[in-house]
Amino acid sequence: MHTKHNFIMKKSILIALLALFLMSCGSNNERLLTSATGSIYECLVVSSPAVKEPVCSTMAGDMYGLPQMEAYFTVSHVSPAQFDDFLKSTRNILIIDIDEHKYTQVKTTHSRDSWSKPQAIVRIQAPSNEIFEEYWSTHGEVIRDWFVREELARQIRFYRANTNKGAREILNKQGYDLLIPEDYMLIMDTTLCLNDQMVNVLWCCNNKGPMRKDVFVYSYPYTSQEQFSNEAIIQMRDNIMGKLVSAQVEGSHMGTEFKHFPPVSRYVPALRDSIGGFYAVETRGLWKIYDGEAMGGPFVSLTRLDQVNGRVVTAEGFLFAAGQKKRNAMRQIEAILYTLRMPNER
Repeated sequence: MHTKHNFIMKKSILIALLALFLMSCGSNNERLLTSATGSIYECLVVSSPAVKEPVCSTMAGDMYGLPQMEAYFTVSHVSPAQFDDFLKSTRNILIIDIDEHKYTQVKTTHSRDSWSKPQAIVRIQAPSNEIFEEYWSTHGEVIRDWFVREELARQIRFYRANTNKGAREILNKQGYDLLIPEDYMLIMDTTLCLNDQMVNVLWCCNNKGPMRKDVFVYSYPYTSQEQFSNEAIIQMRDNIMGKLVSAQVEGSHMGTEFKHFPPVSRYVPALRDSIGGFYAVETRGLWKIYDGEAMGGPFVSLTRLDQVNGRVVTAEGFLFAAGQKKRNAMRQIEAILYTLRMPNER
């Protein structure tokens, strides 16, 4: 009886181990990965000291459109000999391998979730320091932007779990969608008449904690390609924000700040977690309160064309966080904007 009991126990253990093995392999030969270490917008650079300076200066360069200087990434550096198993779980890793005996030209590869999850890795191979530095001077900012977009995509996946259903229903009736987080409160759903154009405006706000985050979605008739210029986008935002956003002083209103960081626009593609193929105009700059309190902060917007309804759609977010670091909060707002969907994409 005792022998039979031991046999049953051993059999149960064997079945449990087999099940664990199958789970670790997964249906598609997937591996169980540890959680990535490090905070958002941190990057580990693995390279020889000879190329450390140009790489780190690019990755840790000042992010445009913030009222105080903050780096794109908080960067750490180690040599290839120091890159051990403990560091391989870092969430963002840039590996630079220079060897004249192994490589004849520059090669760059991108990978995800190699040693942990979520993880983004760029590996650059080059035959010499000189050839690498020439390559980096042209492609360094592109590689940095790839890491930024990986972080934005991770944030988007987080937002999908809990959204403000009421705000999304309002947008859905207009044919759009935006993953507005659940902790953003609906402030306003209105229609403005600006220069004989009917402008639909949705306004949500997160005023919890030490900083305030606001998200707007506004749409208006498409008339020409010129509406996607930096000047036209800023003029429209100033018209809308000037009417709707004010401070406690009567007559005060929000506008764009031009003196320190003039707003800039650029074309950007969709994130990999988004519907492929679309392009948007990203506009980044500073806002301030005119004729009132000394208040201001950063803003970012994405402007797209709704081909189905013949409208221009802008999703904008701005932040007020006096005396605080703003990079991470602004990137979180930016991730919300990248979830904007047009009628033909839903």
